[in-house]
Amino acid sequence: MIVDVPPLGAPVVGRPTRDGGQSEVARRILDVAAPRFYREGIRAVSADAVMAEVGVTKVTFYRHFPTKDNLVEAYLETVAAAERHAVTTWRVEHAGDPAAVLAAYADRLAAQVCGAGFRGCPFLNAAAEYPDVAHPVRAVAERHREWLRAAAEELVVELGLPEPRSVAVQLVMLRDGAMATGTGVEPTEVGRALRRAGRAVLQPR
Repeated sequence: MIVDVPPLGAPVVGRPTRDGGQSEVARRILDVAAPRFYREGIRAVSADAVMAEVGVTKVTFYRHFPTKDNLVEAYLETVAAAERHAVTTWRVEHAGDPAAVLAAYADRLAAQVCGAGFRGCPFLNAAAEYPDVAHPVRAVAERHREWLRAAAEELVVELGLPEPRSVAVQLVMLRDGAMATGTGVEPTEVGRALRRAGRAVLQPR
């Protein structure tokens, strides 16, 4: 994850309004649920707790999110969309310089994993809470994980390195490792370590 929770620039979630826009009620529900899912754990936060905090009835809640799992899917899709937007922005800003895109990702990641509110990767957290690979929530998490690998692979291809898929998998493993070790370490130290490890992975073989 390289965005705050709840993220900005979220996509349409829940059931859209008739003109295809975002329902304000759905937005309010997600704005309350997203940080709680991330901070407390998805299973630990009940739909009733979200309803009470937002101040909506069950009828209203389920009109926008027929099940709690639909709300969880919307939460993960929102985080995924924000991360995709960030990477796309860096690719535009650093067009023709894939190494700079990877460096920008590493710097943002380092800053976030050292933050007081950091609780790990929301997609890995969700996968741990939903072990059934056929579950829709797990599917959202897996789709974004595949997107991460594909985005990394595209950058590796731009760098002209052999075995881009294998290298991309290694880069995502570095990302996951940073998320597990960042707590209690200075962001600059994490950033340096990520850059150093990334350069080692990206060395031509």
